[in-house]
Amino acid sequence: MPNRLANAPSPYLRSHADNPVDWREWGPEPFAEAEQRDVPVLVSIGYSTCHWCHVMARESFSDPVLAEFLNENFVAIKVDREEHAEVDATYLAAASAFTPNLGWPLNVFVTPQGRAFFAGTYWPPEDRQGLPSFRQVLEAVLEAWRDRREQVERGGEELAAALAHAHADAEPQHPDLAAIVAELFATSLDLLAPVAP
Repeated sequence: MPNRLANAPSPYLRSHADNPVDWREWGPEPFAEAEQRDVPVLVSIGYSTCHWCHVMARESFSDPVLAEFLNENFVAIKVDREEHAEVDATYLAAASAFTPNLGWPLNVFVTPQGRAFFAGTYWPPEDRQGLPSFRQVLEAVLEAWRDRREQVERGGEELAAALAHAHADAEPQHPDLAAIVAELFATSLDLLAPVAP
């Protein structure tokens, strides 16, 4: 059964219409739903000719067990970067705080207010070559959301403020931005660590 992307104007979004993930299009409604459900948001950004976007769709977003976990614990938004370049640019800048390897698919975990608190690109269905599996990432993000909410929200607010300040400056980069990004990157690694009992 097709999800909410079946009638999307973007061919890239429609290519995900048969995923068992209950994708939403970019807009205020998914964020309001996340606020009401008190869950984090996964913003997954890609484009039609992106090889790794299609690989991740086939390996992870088409997996019914993983999709059920994602649907129960997150609100999932699929974005065509060619349709929403501003969303892509914003979250690409934020993602640089969490990974040195930028590209697509760009998967960003955000608060219901839209503030990024963790991001990455392709995650395989099983952990390999030093990469955690997508399921492991989802579980770690959910655990951080539930058990370290204050840290998650504070990190998202600090990153948003640093990026806004850097953008407002006439210079290409705020002098403190590199230090802030380095600190947030180190903090993001802690989000994937299990909580001590």
